[in-house]
Amino acid sequence: MTLETWWLYLGAVMLIACTPGPNVLYVTTRSIRYGLGAAFVGVAGCLTALVLMLTGSVAGLSALLLALPGAFDLLKILGAAYLVYLGIQTWREPVANEAPPPSTGASALALFRGGFLVGISNPKLLIFAAAFFPQFIDPARAWGPQFALMVATFMGVELFFYSIYALTGRKLADRLMHGIWRRWLNRVSGVVFMGFGVALLRFKP
Repeated sequence: MTLETWWLYLGAVMLIACTPGPNVLYVTTRSIRYGLGAAFVGVAGCLTALVLMLTGSVAGLSALLLALPGAFDLLKILGAAYLVYLGIQTWREPVANEAPPPSTGASALALFRGGFLVGISNPKLLIFAAAFFPQFIDPARAWGPQFALMVATFMGVELFFYSIYALTGRKLADRLMHGIWRRWLNRVSGVVFMGFGVALLRFKP
């Protein structure tokens, strides 16, 4: 991969990463409710899932899922179900009248697991990566180092935007954790999570 190709790839990845999705929503809501430390534990879960998805796509998992009847649909249904479940849970979260300090009620394992499940629940990323990555691969060079560079770049850009959303959520936490604002945040976040689930069900590879 030439430097010019890498810059082109970086620009494309930044456009993709800055668009809010389920991962961003999860990180932001964890930051608002539990604080920055908890948000970055969730980020670690999201990034772990992302690495597995990207690696699996390049390794041919996307082709395997498309070749096995029902396999992709099963993963899609499970992923959509989890997002809808997360939306319902967010909608039903209790609301206090006063803004509490950041909660420490969620364990690091639960936060990591939540981020991982949100990240892994979107099998269409497998198809996207399988179609997107080859556009920037130089067939005349070894594909391994190129793939490693592309994954590292993708991860770095994702981490950058996750950090921005986590910091923004933390700055808004004092206002959004009040009763009326928290209730609206829960409702909107719940609807968005469920919307992502429905959109995933409608996705056709």
